[in-house]
Amino acid sequence: MSIELYAEVVRDVCSVVGLPDPDHVLSTRTIEVEGFEVQLDHFENDPQAMYVNFHYGTVSAGRTLVVFRLMLEANLVIYAQDQAQLGIDTDTGGIVLIVRLPLEHDVDGQVVADLLSHYAEHGRYWRSNIIESSDEMFEGIVAGDYFWLRA
Repeated sequence: MSIELYAEVVRDVCSVVGLPDPDHVLSTRTIEVEGFEVQLDHFENDPQAMYVNFHYGTVSAGRTLVVFRLMLEANLVIYAQDQAQLGIDTDTGGIVLIVRLPLEHDVDGQVVADLLSHYAEHGRYWRSNIIESSDEMFEGIVAGDYFWLRA
């Protein structure tokens, strides 16, 4: 597996979702999916995978520690099975979901497009229920009064 396979998959993603300039996507390694900035990356030290990094939004002051706890819980309960993990971008304070996608023979543009749609749905949940929610709703989720995320 190599950068060539990564480029082939990215070109196929662009074809599937109707992005007209795959060369631009390959040079910037960034697309927008349902309002979320998403980086599509490949690293020489892990040539058999591509990385899909969603930027979900910035955590407001006063919620960071509690959001860290929710992210840890999500990492343990939900994302570990998907080779994914939530973290905080130290430069922006934003929540980032990092997904490692093995570049296997069945991974093509449609598989990646489905993955992008799936994790955009997770991003909408994090954005509306954790990042931008009212204090009352946020405290209810933290206290366990609501189901806050399902796999």
